[in-house]
Amino acid sequence: MSHDDFKFEPVRGLPEELPEGEHILWQGSPNALRLAREALCLNWVAGYFVLLVIWRIGASSATYPMAEAMSHGIPLALVGLLACALIYGLAYMQARAAVYTLTNKRVAMRIGAALTMTLNLPYVAIGTAKLEERGKKGSGTIAFELIGDTRFSYILCWPHVRPWHFARTQPALRCIDDAPEVARMFAEAADARVSRPKVERIPANVAASALAAE
Repeated sequence: MSHDDFKFEPVRGLPEELPEGEHILWQGSPNALRLAREALCLNWVAGYFVLLVIWRIGASSATYPMAEAMSHGIPLALVGLLACALIYGLAYMQARAAVYTLTNKRVAMRIGAALTMTLNLPYVAIGTAKLEERGKKGSGTIAFELIGDTRFSYILCWPHVRPWHFARTQPALRCIDDAPEVARMFAEAADARVSRPKVERIPANVAASALAAE
């Protein structure tokens, strides 16, 4: 029987129902393989073990026949495959647990495979957004530079952050597909939200005093 760990969510990726006037523009999750490559250094780990295997075979070939020397590299190759499988498994769990949401008012990020939390980033709290494209299929990362007192822990948000920005953590939509299109939707929604005039009610006595002063 299948089990949904997030069945308690009234809306997928969100801890509560959307308030009146707010609606979802886009939802997505990281690409697990790209997350493993970019955030968990899968390519570097794989390359390291490839070099170890080559070195081991080369060293053994000096004293053993080539067929036997090649067999000496098998244990290192198996260890490398296991390490890569573990890295991909971790990336898969992180990607499966994460749901990124754009609404007409905010960016919401449900993240965390073990400790799940939801980050709410109102557009008025985002100073700039940086798009980094990777690959030819439009995949990439969108990082948000926050303004004001809005701060998050780099460790708790990892790997859903812009790498190496520790002082001012920048939450990020990591390794998503169609990143340019998502960035366009974000820019349009944020521009509409931030530039919208705010109407404040002025008490009648204050308004009367202001007219009298004129």
